[in-house]
Amino acid sequence: MTTLVNLIVMLGMLVVVPCGLTLIDGPDIRTIRTFWLVGAVPGSVALWLPRGGPAAAFAAVYALATVVLAASAPLRLARTRSLAPREIGVLTALVTPAVAGVALVAERSGHRLLGFDLRILELTVPHFHFAGFAAALMAGLVCRATPGRTTGRLAALSVPVGTLLVLAGYFIDDWAELAGAVVLTAGMWLVGLLTWRDLRPGAPDRLTRALLGTSAAVLVATMLLALSWALGEATGVPHPTLAWMAATHGLGNALGFALCSVLAWRRLRQAEERPDEQRDVRLDEQRDGQRDEQPDGQRDEPRGEQPGGHPVPVHRPEPACGEAAPRILTAGTPS
Repeated sequence: MTTLVNLIVMLGMLVVVPCGLTLIDGPDIRTIRTFWLVGAVPGSVALWLPRGGPAAAFAAVYALATVVLAASAPLRLARTRSLAPREIGVLTALVTPAVAGVALVAERSGHRLLGFDLRILELTVPHFHFAGFAAALMAGLVCRATPGRTTGRLAALSVPVGTLLVLAGYFIDDWAELAGAVVLTAGMWLVGLLTWRDLRPGAPDRLTRALLGTSAAVLVATMLLALSWALGEATGVPHPTLAWMAATHGLGNALGFALCSVLAWRRLRQAEERPDEQRDVRLDEQRDGQRDEQPDGQRDEPRGEQPGGHPVPVHRPEPACGEAAPRILTAGTPS
């Protein structure tokens, strides 16, 4: 199990968090992202070293990067002066990797921090990359992209609250952790519902729609697994083992949800920056669909040409005067 967990953590450190940071607007975000990458590389090395001084030292460099990221949260709050649900999601994403950083230093040094088993500390690291950073960030982004939707605000609030309740459950008891899992699952399912129903149909191309659809669909299964494990821990009913959870819930959330989500949102952001190119892609897809629906006998002449090969100019529709194209907003940009 350790090898799989290490690979999942590396995905979070080296790909999901750096890519996710590009989706957050702010004057210092590029500098923070550089600090993160400087810390993530030795943090990844620490995962593969035997427990002891060298591994703990490499992990400490990573922990310092998480502290820099967490320190940006109060600075952001002072700048925006906002505790809107979408901002709470972003602030949570900035702070929670620090929990992973502390857990990694303790686990790599072989220290049972606060009495926790080393295996629990090991699993805390991926949990707060994906349930902490990625889930909270996506909840904030989805909330901002669906303005006026109560479900969007609930998602942006319940994911951070659920994550913090799960953390509190570490110190209270399994029932508190179950309560956190219920709240977190509800929030993640709302994120998946809004992504599937509201965001996926309006995505600019097939690949982005596929990434959004995958990120939404996998949450049904992965969060059911999280509920079943938390329920089993609290009640004693049979439930998946930690190794099985890492191979299913952990891998599904890492690849299916977090990775697909950040890639999809980066493509959405790029589409905003290149609206004319994305409009051409949409028109090409529409023409392909219309061609596929034509009877075979009507496909002899290519679309866009007259009989004999003379080209017909293609008239691309322009936005109506005063009409704004729909936008998927980056977290933290002014609405």
